[in-house]
Amino acid sequence: MKRILFVILLFLGKFSLAQDSLTYKITPGKYKAIWESFIAQYQCPEWFQDAKFGIWAHWSAQCVPEAGDWYARHMYIQGYGQNKFHVKNYGHPSEFGFMEFDNLWKAENWDPEKLMALYKKAGAKYFVALANHHDNFDAYNSKYHPWNSVNVGPKKDIVGIWEKLARKNGLYFGVSNHSAHAWHWLQSAYGYDAEGPKAGVRYDAAVLTKADGKGKWWEGLDPQDLYTGPTIKMPDGITTIDSLQKWHEANTRPWNEFAPPTNLKFVNNWYLRCQDLVQQYKPDLVYFDNFGLPLGQTGVDVVADIYNQDLKNHAGKTNVVVTAKYLQGNQNKGVVEDFERGYTESIKPFPWQTCTCIGDWHYNRDVYNRKGYKSVKQVVHQLIDIVSKNGNLLLSIPVRGDGSIDELELAFLEDLAKWMQVNGTAIFGTRPWKVFGEGPTVIKEGMFNENDVKFTNKDIRYTKKGATTYAFILGKPEEKAVLTMLGTKAGTKPTVIKSVRLLGYNKSLKWKQTNAGLEVIWPVDAMEEVAYVLEVK
Repeated sequence: MKRILFVILLFLGKFSLAQDSLTYKITPGKYKAIWESFIAQYQCPEWFQDAKFGIWAHWSAQCVPEAGDWYARHMYIQGYGQNKFHVKNYGHPSEFGFMEFDNLWKAENWDPEKLMALYKKAGAKYFVALANHHDNFDAYNSKYHPWNSVNVGPKKDIVGIWEKLARKNGLYFGVSNHSAHAWHWLQSAYGYDAEGPKAGVRYDAAVLTKADGKGKWWEGLDPQDLYTGPTIKMPDGITTIDSLQKWHEANTRPWNEFAPPTNLKFVNNWYLRCQDLVQQYKPDLVYFDNFGLPLGQTGVDVVADIYNQDLKNHAGKTNVVVTAKYLQGNQNKGVVEDFERGYTESIKPFPWQTCTCIGDWHYNRDVYNRKGYKSVKQVVHQLIDIVSKNGNLLLSIPVRGDGSIDELELAFLEDLAKWMQVNGTAIFGTRPWKVFGEGPTVIKEGMFNENDVKFTNKDIRYTKKGATTYAFILGKPEEKAVLTMLGTKAGTKPTVIKSVRLLGYNKSLKWKQTNAGLEVIWPVDAMEEVAYVLEVK
């Protein structure tokens, strides 16, 4: 089916009307390119509901400078910390642009077999590889984008190698696609300094052409294909850093999901790249870093294509999961909603996911130096709360530009593995109980609020598997634990309890079920844990 779309939306009045057409093919099948089709027909596969926990390698050339998130954008905005860092360590952005990092990304110490084994040991049931980010570089053997990891930098099919190893280790495999925002996010590369000795000198994206690469490492490549072309031009005459930053916040920063009407070449190419990614690697999960679906109707088209491709690959049964953020109405029936660095207040009727990271999304040496990673306790508590509410946790472990992880991250994974080996049965393959839990900690639903949540030893969460109920206690009880939701007079109407066991503790417990709750005398010789699990039958 050929689709010709005419995009007539004027974003913030910055663009002139363009009548260029978008032409691409959607894989035929029962899913039509409308939300109603997804909502009416999609069912989240059992594998995702059973998996509960995934690990993500959010790894790209932006990890090379080891300076944290959004480097490819902020290195071009004068006054930002990453701009100052870049000028000091690499030179002025007119002379050393971001594309140089694509060449410097060699992945020389990458041992994917060792890393995958660590991820599996730590309890991951699915693994997600970053396919591209807002820097618009494809970390796979891309047919439609020459700026990719096979042609440049590592000279390896990063996604392809991850995919083979994930499946070899029995993990489901996913990809994350962030590049739909590159068309506005990278416009800072076309700007200039407002102050200082190079005031007014345009950065590399504004001047480089394909011809300039002759005799250089990027010969044959067009920088405009990487930087996406000058869609939102920073006007001449800005003379203060404050004014420059305000201009970018108002013009190139707004996070919208529109298709840019003056850059439909980018939109069409993005679709083909995403379609190619799914065709080549047949992922079980596709993560979109978008509020709703990307690029207007094009995002809806690509999800129809993904679902129909998946039906062909799985004999008419849907196996794939697509995630997106800030879904509206009942859209969470048609794709899985993702809450970035967030929580929900209650049990959701449809499976969902939180994505988070133990540090910055892209490797940040400062976080390492100040020992700023999340603790295993923080991550385990978040995982437990999420699973009790019908969700999954996708956790990123930052990878250095050279492909290695540091010793603090290694220790984190080893400690997480120890907890999972004892308590994972209460996580994997479970479903929410009658209520998610009890306790004093109040959680406000939303994204980017994870740092506001501090659990106590009075907070309890529940899951179930068959006739077994699992009760998680998020801290060491003092003398006894009282689980009021398991009392004989509780509104949850629990059945008579026949046995109670503390996972990882081989002795009998002293307990009784009363009107007020299940009371468990806490054994003084119980091992120290970041969270305790009672198996209740």
